Amino acid sequence: MSKEMWAYLIALAVSLLAIGVAVWMARWVKKLKSENAKIAYVSSLIKSGANTFLKREYTILAVFAGILFVFILLFLPKPIWQVGDEVGVNRVLPNLAMALSYLIGTIFSGIAGKIGIDIATIANVKSAEAATKGIKPSFMAGFRGGAVMGMAVVASCLLGVTLVFWATYGWTGNARVLIGFSFGASSLALFAKAGGGIFTKTADISADLVGKVELSIPEDDPRNPAVIADNVGDNVGDVAGMGADLFDSNVASLAAALVLAIALDPKYIPLVFLFATAGLLSSIIGVATANIGKHGNPTRALNSSTYITTGIYFVLTAVVTVLFDFVLDAGTGHSYWFIWGSTVLGLLVGVVIGLATDYFTDDSRKPVHMVATASESGPAFTILSGISYGFLSVFPAMVGIGISALGSYLLTANISATMPATAGMFGISMAAVGMLSIVGMIISNDAYGPIVDNARGLVEMGNLGEEALEITDKLDSAGNTVKAVTKGFAIGAAGLTVIALLGAFMSEANALGAGLTGFDVMDPVIFFGLLVGAAVPAVFSALLMLGVNRNAQRMIKEIHRQFNDIPGLKDGQAGVEPEYDKCIDIATKGALKELVVAGLFAILVTIAVGFIGGVKAIGGFLVGNIVVGLLLALFMSNSGGLWDNTKKYVESGHHGGKGSFAHKAAVTGDTVGDPFKDTAGPSINTQITVVSLVSSLMAYIFILYSIF
Repeated sequence: MSKEMWAYLIALAVSLLAIGVAVWMARWVKKLKSENAKIAYVSSLIKSGANTFLKREYTILAVFAGILFVFILLFLPKPIWQVGDEVGVNRVLPNLAMALSYLIGTIFSGIAGKIGIDIATIANVKSAEAATKGIKPSFMAGFRGGAVMGMAVVASCLLGVTLVFWATYGWTGNARVLIGFSFGASSLALFAKAGGGIFTKTADISADLVGKVELSIPEDDPRNPAVIADNVGDNVGDVAGMGADLFDSNVASLAAALVLAIALDPKYIPLVFLFATAGLLSSIIGVATANIGKHGNPTRALNSSTYITTGIYFVLTAVVTVLFDFVLDAGTGHSYWFIWGSTVLGLLVGVVIGLATDYFTDDSRKPVHMVATASESGPAFTILSGISYGFLSVFPAMVGIGISALGSYLLTANISATMPATAGMFGISMAAVGMLSIVGMIISNDAYGPIVDNARGLVEMGNLGEEALEITDKLDSAGNTVKAVTKGFAIGAAGLTVIALLGAFMSEANALGAGLTGFDVMDPVIFFGLLVGAAVPAVFSALLMLGVNRNAQRMIKEIHRQFNDIPGLKDGQAGVEPEYDKCIDIATKGALKELVVAGLFAILVTIAVGFIGGVKAIGGFLVGNIVVGLLLALFMSNSGGLWDNTKKYVESGHHGGKGSFAHKAAVTGDTVGDPFKDTAGPSINTQITVVSLVSSLMAYIFILYSIF
């Protein structure tokens, strides 16, 4: 049996093992007791709202996917009338394979989001009621609920990539079909993240501004008509959206690595699969061993699991490298160790980016304390200080991505005497694989955040007592801190991935006859593309945040109407309930309307640049898009997390506590930060991936048809 076949089988086996772990954990969570009728009722509203939104969103995206399926079938990778000299069905097969691969990518990504919502809407109830028994059972319910999402997303990613590559590589001899699979995942992720982000922040901002600022009522007070929509938003934005986002990043990193491995030397293909498999196996072990003491620190428990997973991956990949070097190449294949070095460098830089993000967002650190102090002087100072620290937080992450890209390039450039540039870009792609290697644990930590956030709201609405509320507050604070870290990790990994995708684009374009050797920014065509590419993330972010702004204004009017028109609602009279469904409907309709504009803008501008300036302009476009996109994504995610935890820090009793002037200023800061960290920021890295994949897929079209 060949090395490739062994690698495929091992990847499939570990993927199925991860699915088995996900099923076991889902059953474990479902078996936990939940007996509170009020919580069960509220949870049913959240679940119904989340599934309604997902159904409407997927209906729209199914139409979009169907249109793209036809487009790909006709034009990609080449116009169907130009595919070889074959006749009949053979002429159609390459394009049909690409179109089917795209469709499978969208389906896998959509399933990942659906699984996440289903388990999250169960785990939040279990975590809420478990809080009456202590912090450990509540933490375990939330974490294992998130781990179901982590295992399912990464297992489906590795499973899908392995099956698609296995089925097509021997036939086509290239990985273009896999790029179609990646584009399917990333295009759905773009709309899912954007739509979910607009939904969740519409509800969050509206609930906070009317509830906390105007009426000074608690965050999850059931009198607030937007409170259920806010909880629904946590699921559709932070669970389904982020799951699709990280599914997309993981697929894209593997696609880029495999494209470059084929261009460099196909002997490296099994190594890519085995390194990715080692990451999933490490995450399985890390998730299975995660725990917390009776009086433990949830933030420390989450971070410890990440470090344990990192250590296991370090060892497993070293074992794989030894196997390839000494067993298969008799100690002569030292290039494997350079590739291993690039992979580990990417992983370590990912941890450093996470630590830097933690410093700027953790409520036990100086930046949060300084912004809280500034809040005593009013909301303007909250905004100014938060923006300043947000910009400062960008530097270590950008430098880290730069060091990882440079270091991995230099490590691997010497493994090929004839193709050093391709070898270097392959090293960067493996650094991206390394940074995303523990994505199973990262998603588990990330999905934990919205689960315990919802649990905190359910505890308050179910009147489970101050002790349970205090426990879920601690879990929620840890979730916010770790969520900020995971977003920094995801954006950093996306940065390396899209740099690798740039290399994959050059490789694909050259295979089609483009003759690219690099991108000279003094070339006016390339400079044109660079400027347009740099502007796209800013406009894309503006479209998303304006969508949140318009939608939130509509919801605030509805909240005011209900408080004014429903007798006894504002006073909390027994038996009086707000019309929660009206707010859910506003958030749903507005999000679905706004997401299409932002998503299509990014794709259509990319195509326009390609038709104007060809592959050279697209190269510049991608460079500008990557650099500015990473900067804005990191800035918005970190400043938003900083403002969120500043609000929570003040609410815990500092600087006057709840209801104080500093608290109202901090809530205003959090309101600005919400669309930063949960809508625009994490959507930008998906936008960068999408335009990179569109560029690779349409390279041949741009070679044939461009003005310059």
